[in-house]
Amino acid sequence: MNTSHVPHAIPSRQTFATLPAVAVPHGIEVSWARHQSEVREAQKLRFDVFAIEMGARLSKTVPGHDVDLFDDFCEHLLVRDKATRQVIGTCRVLTPAQAKRVGSTHSDTEFDLTRLRAVRSRMVELGRSCVHRDHRHGGVMMALWGAVAEFMVHNQLDTLIGCASIPMQYEGPHGRVGGGHAAASIWRQVKHKHMAPIDFHVRPRLPLPVDRLDNTLDVEPSPLIKGYLQLGAKVLGPPAWNPDFSSADLPMLMRIGDLPARYRKHFLGV
Repeated sequence: MNTSHVPHAIPSRQTFATLPAVAVPHGIEVSWARHQSEVREAQKLRFDVFAIEMGARLSKTVPGHDVDLFDDFCEHLLVRDKATRQVIGTCRVLTPAQAKRVGSTHSDTEFDLTRLRAVRSRMVELGRSCVHRDHRHGGVMMALWGAVAEFMVHNQLDTLIGCASIPMQYEGPHGRVGGGHAAASIWRQVKHKHMAPIDFHVRPRLPLPVDRLDNTLDVEPSPLIKGYLQLGAKVLGPPAWNPDFSSADLPMLMRIGDLPARYRKHFLGV
């Protein structure tokens, strides 16, 4: 994996160091985008997953690409299929310095993050995570998580936040669940086992009415949510309704110090 990091040609960018590469599954390669053309590859995959597959209403700034105002301030991580060179997974990272430049994190637009003010100086935001539908196995997601974790440690950033989306038309292992009932079910499961301390709770700006939805269904959380929880992440509060993506977004927080020992060893070698 090549994580040597040279930012692409956008004036607002800031260079951050990375650690030596962590191990990744055979056949894939992970790197930080260095040029605008590589960011476009990430945005194309995001469009294919979010707009075409999930039905999100996205900006038409660049046809066939998911582009928003945060992209120019983020570091973009790419997972490629070595054989085809196709980008099969991506996520973006917004650092504290860049969040100040753009004026907020994306999570701020969906949640009142007042209670996180004490950790903002060391907090990154993970966003727009997605994997090509033909490659949704644990290896791609773990490769992304590993690169983000080493990035954080090497740059002395210890807290990560992000919104884990649950589509209104949720395609789970046992079929499709619509109408927000999947989000209500997943919220019921995680709030009893994975809630953060009250000092970190946040409030959705546009709450999903989970109390009025059927939460009795046994809905399996998405690979992204499972990944967060396996890494010791906590849920910060009930989901927000995201009308553009037609999804419920769960606020998540992960701290490097809370990584289970097996992941610290795998990602960081400690």
